Amino acid sequence: MEAEVRNLRLRTGITVPCLVQGDTGARPVLLLHAWGESRRSFDRLVPRLTGFRVYAPDLRGQGDAEKPVDGYSLAEQAEDAAAILQALRVPRAFVVGSSSGGYVAQQLAADHPGRVAALVLVGSPLTLRGRPAFADDVDGLSDPVPEDWVRNLLSWFPLRHEVPAEFLEDRVRDGVRMPAHAWKSILNGLCTAAPPTETGTISAPTLILWGGEDDLLPRRDQEHLAARTAGLLKVYPDVAHLVLWEVPDQVAADTTAFLDSLN
Repeated sequence: MEAEVRNLRLRTGITVPCLVQGDTGARPVLLLHAWGESRRSFDRLVPRLTGFRVYAPDLRGQGDAEKPVDGYSLAEQAEDAAAILQALRVPRAFVVGSSSGGYVAQQLAADHPGRVAALVLVGSPLTLRGRPAFADDVDGLSDPVPEDWVRNLLSWFPLRHEVPAEFLEDRVRDGVRMPAHAWKSILNGLCTAAPPTETGTISAPTLILWGGEDDLLPRRDQEHLAARTAGLLKVYPDVAHLVLWEVPDQVAADTTAFLDSLN
């Protein structure tokens, strides 16, 4: 089936675009992108998820979604994700979250367990409490967000594998299109939230994909995440934090094998 982009009006009061691709009767997969990105960060993954009906929205404040001044707490971001499924008339889906998108996915699974058939967490945190080293830079942002600032932020996340230049440039475009208030509010919502595995129970089958050279998320946290979700942890030894960017082939293969194993 050809891909289409639908504009969804959510019960939470905003409109977001959502890429839809795959056969109508195929198993649904919801893709949740990371802070500062858009649905296009999944451009190299979606074609590899054959046999699924893929839904990839732009989340509040990012991409082509509406960018209101509020609604960016972790709980509200998870409510947006639940509202996206409702607007799509998808009662239950597999959910794949990349980086902080996996944090939103965890909150969705804790708050709406009936919506989540399984989780795949790709370079995703156990907790984001506290302030990352680049938070002061984010606090100092004003509009328009400078391209050089976005490039500098991306340099905080080293790559161990070659990533196509056009893909990287597209991530820069994602960042420049976000207003400063969205950069700040989304990060604040993530960093001030209690971890979903502490405030709720995640019962959905879970696969955790983590790069062994990730300098942002320690292995012990990934092991705790696996224990708290009764999940399976798979380590990619030569991959850093941006697992989705570096090895989309492996992510697609492992995601497909995991989800197929649940049938």
